[in-house]
Amino acid sequence: MSRQPRPRRHPSLVNLVTAVALAAPAMLAASGTAVAVTPTEAVTTAAAPGLIPKPSSQRALAGQTFSLNRWSRVGIETSLKEGQAALKIAHQFAGQLRRSTGYSLPVGPATDAAITLSTNGPASLGAEGYNLRSDRSGIDVVAATPEGLYRGVTTLRQLLPAKAEAATRQAGPWQVPGVAIADEPRYEYRGAMLDVSRHFFSVAEVKRYIDLISLYKINKFHLHLSDDQGWRIQVDSWPRLTTYGGSLEVGGTPGGSYTKADYAEIVRYASDHYLTVIPEIDTPGHTNAALASYAQLNCNGVAPPLYTGTAVGFSSLCTTKPITYDFLGDVFREVAQQNPGPVLHLGGDEAHSTPHQEYLDFLPKASALVSGQGKKVMGWQEIAETPLPAGSIAQYWGTDDARSQELARKAAAQNAKVVLSPANRAYLDMKYNASTPWGLDWAGLVSVQRSYSWNPSTLIPNLPANSVAGVEAPLWSETLDDLDKVEFMAFPRLPGIAELGWSKEADLGWDGYKDRLASQGSRWDALSVNFYRAPEIPWR
Repeated sequence: MSRQPRPRRHPSLVNLVTAVALAAPAMLAASGTAVAVTPTEAVTTAAAPGLIPKPSSQRALAGQTFSLNRWSRVGIETSLKEGQAALKIAHQFAGQLRRSTGYSLPVGPATDAAITLSTNGPASLGAEGYNLRSDRSGIDVVAATPEGLYRGVTTLRQLLPAKAEAATRQAGPWQVPGVAIADEPRYEYRGAMLDVSRHFFSVAEVKRYIDLISLYKINKFHLHLSDDQGWRIQVDSWPRLTTYGGSLEVGGTPGGSYTKADYAEIVRYASDHYLTVIPEIDTPGHTNAALASYAQLNCNGVAPPLYTGTAVGFSSLCTTKPITYDFLGDVFREVAQQNPGPVLHLGGDEAHSTPHQEYLDFLPKASALVSGQGKKVMGWQEIAETPLPAGSIAQYWGTDDARSQELARKAAAQNAKVVLSPANRAYLDMKYNASTPWGLDWAGLVSVQRSYSWNPSTLIPNLPANSVAGVEAPLWSETLDDLDKVEFMAFPRLPGIAELGWSKEADLGWDGYKDRLASQGSRWDALSVNFYRAPEIPWR
């Protein structure tokens, strides 16, 4: 059987639609109703599809529903330079639809394709912007870069029925509502953090988390790779960090670590989902796993036992020993070699066991070692107490307290950027309510509404708006020992943080957001996400 070509608009049909559209104002005016009409599009009264994050501009096209069928093809339009990247995006998208629809959906040139994915858009779309149009004749996603194309495809996935995300063949129909979207992000930094130190997560589990967070236009993946309870990334020059320091996790159960091949696979997979990995090696505190692995890193030369509890602030590198800086130089060099992204996170938080003056002396030395590897320095808000190299990023984790807010302003005063992760709003490991079976509550109980209802540009008084790089949703794993629990705590709150980072300030609002969030439940069911069915959301 020959494949059915994508139908194209016939000139006479275009003229007919234009004539009807142009006549509509006069007809409606006779009834006393005012309306503005775009000539080639029908008047719309239907509600626009609920998308997260909310696009910059979204217009429903009445009577323009697109239907995918067994003859449909996916086409690409791209330059030679970007051809492979665009082709990979097309195959990812078509591959998922093949599983759920059972259609063959071949990928090839754009001619007569039902769905066209293009990177030939104008440079004005920027690195992540895109335009999307769906009508009866087909779907076009146009961007100026592969990254922008990927963001547009994530929107297209949400426009398809939720069952399109299923891993097995489902019954149709496969329709996409008529819509025209123009979209771009508010902030360049939109992150999610996974703590793999307190509890270790396998490569497969990390990939699953990447799959889910990338659906909401997250573009930075922060991996917390070292802490008191475990060291998780291979460092050849200090092998006991993983063989011994990574052997356990919270509760004393077996831990684990990533070989260089494992880690390279995580970085590759994240890159395929247009996520930049930001590795964190926490210093000078949160270092018991390293101290237990190498006695010479301790001021007294005695290695402490491995630690499997959840206390913080009790450990510190010996900041006055030269070997400490030899150690960090080796670690930062090997970690930098494993991470092609421009940023390396050196922690810097809760160093309660490091004398304060030693902390102030230590951070510039550690920062210089990171800068020496060609990486930008990122650290928790405490690093703002010290001089910061150009291009540094301070991560705010306060709870509206005056000291944390002042640290954010100190970072901005040094021309550093600030990433906002307020613990009482963005920390995904905080309990939803008192009966939540997992998580912590030291920063308060964080409902879905509280997690969403804040504005990054005004959260910290007197912090210049142009100092805000974006937002990040950290997830600490002290109480989370498997991925089901991770998903329960992250969803449905993570999409809200993602929207705060992507959508225009004027488009943010709880009432509209919760209705759009409600429609995500069936999509998460299709993806087998173990999400929390928050009672304040009218799930459907």
